[in-house]
Amino acid sequence: MSEKHHFNKNELVCLFDQIEPNPTTIRLVTPASTQKPKNWQAYRQRMIEPTRISAGLRFWNQYETYLDWAEKKFGVPPHIIVGILGIESVYGNHTGNFRTIDTLATLAFDYPETANQSVRKAFFRGELENLLLLSRENGTNPMNFYGSYAGAIGYPQFMPGSIRRYALDFDGDGKINLENSAIDAIGSIANFLLQHGWNEKQPIVFPVRKTPDCTMNETLLNQGLEARFTPAQLKKECIVPDTNIPDGILYGLIDLPNGFADTEYWIGSDNFFAITHYNRSYFYAMSVILLGEEILRKKDTDR
Repeated sequence: MSEKHHFNKNELVCLFDQIEPNPTTIRLVTPASTQKPKNWQAYRQRMIEPTRISAGLRFWNQYETYLDWAEKKFGVPPHIIVGILGIESVYGNHTGNFRTIDTLATLAFDYPETANQSVRKAFFRGELENLLLLSRENGTNPMNFYGSYAGAIGYPQFMPGSIRRYALDFDGDGKINLENSAIDAIGSIANFLLQHGWNEKQPIVFPVRKTPDCTMNETLLNQGLEARFTPAQLKKECIVPDTNIPDGILYGLIDLPNGFADTEYWIGSDNFFAITHYNRSYFYAMSVILLGEEILRKKDTDR
């Protein structure tokens, strides 16, 4: 940090002397010794539930002007932003109480032994670097940030690097404050999705089924976080939509395992995969979409 970013070395030594390794963080990121089969329906029930739906409706009614403004500016509909805030922090009610610098330093240098340990340590070293840069840029004390056990901060649970790259002063008060400004969070989420490929003219997801007596090509499920296939290509590989879908855009296949029951399949446009850049889990992205749609239905019913 001293050589690359011209920090004062003595001040950094004093800062790092104050950092406390956090064993709880290590425990929470360590994979369970026995892995249960992934179960989409169980995950969905935990995430799309009455508390989040009612809180989301209240949030939407309170910040509707800014949600509409974000849609006009970035093309991201309100129900997607509301869905993300519901899953991430229940609208700012669960942002985490771990001191961020402790968390990031712990994971940067003491990440548990896993198959991807070196990659994860490098990621958290980068986020620790970003936290120090963010603090210097904003004139804040890096010891004063608090967030999740993995270092995510504020309403939208942005990592420090995402704050530096995508966060906005959407309320116009002259500073970016994702910890206390729901309005800044709204604009920042919309900007994040736009920068990761959101296209306001595209749909998001459609349910599909496998054609009976047809063997699906498993490579359809290993194409990265992007849409690559035309409807004709998917049909050739045994994937048939349950409804009519637009031609002229590309889709990716989404698998949602249900434990020992049948796997659920959907196809998603680049908009779906923009959400997976927020969190790489298909379960996460589908929960964002379906929670947002539930809140939208409730809002329409109450009108």
